Amino acid sequence: MIERLETGARMSRIVKHNGTIYLCGQVCADATKGITEQTQTMLDKVEALLLQAGSDKEHMLSATIYIKDMSMFAEMNAVWDNWVPEGHAPARACVEASMARDALLVEISVVAAEK
Repeated sequence: MIERLETGARMSRIVKHNGTIYLCGQVCADATKGITEQTQTMLDKVEALLLQAGSDKEHMLSATIYIKDMSMFAEMNAVWDNWVPEGHAPARACVEASMARDALLVEISVVAAEK
């Protein structure tokens, strides 16, 4: 069975299937901030969605991070490294990409297992 949460015409924020949780791409809460703040609020949103879906960051399976400019990679990673629980790092890819809105610096897509 497929369960879709917060579904709109274009996408669902959460999709659950066979114990796996898929989150739609998450961006920051305030695009006027710098990479550190954008990364932190983006990860805060991921954490809230995982909890809503019956999981947590210790159950992340994979993460794909899209960053506007690789010159911000170290600053983004500093926030990421403090956020991911030790010993629970997911499989991860990070690519430089154009963003949907010019002010966005980072976006993440996450797949996790249910608790």
